[in-house]
Amino acid sequence: MDILFLLIPLSAVLVLAIVAIFGWAVHAGQFDDLEREGERLLQHDSDPIDEGQSDSAGVKQESAAIDIGVKAGGS
Repeated sequence: MDILFLLIPLSAVLVLAIVAIFGWAVHAGQFDDLEREGERLLQHDSDPIDEGQSDSAGVKQESAAIDIGVKAGGS
């Protein structure tokens, strides 16, 4: 029963902290335009983020195809 004297105030402080963080997020504009961010992920971006990223990925795929071809043809 003595533990309730600790848990009830601790729970109240936790609730107040959660409400304060949520209030800060709303005031800072974190929830202003949720639809635009979701649509941005779905849009196709033709420009690679890193110029070398697309080249290295293509080389890895080609080398894997060559390895498979060599193994299949050599057997």
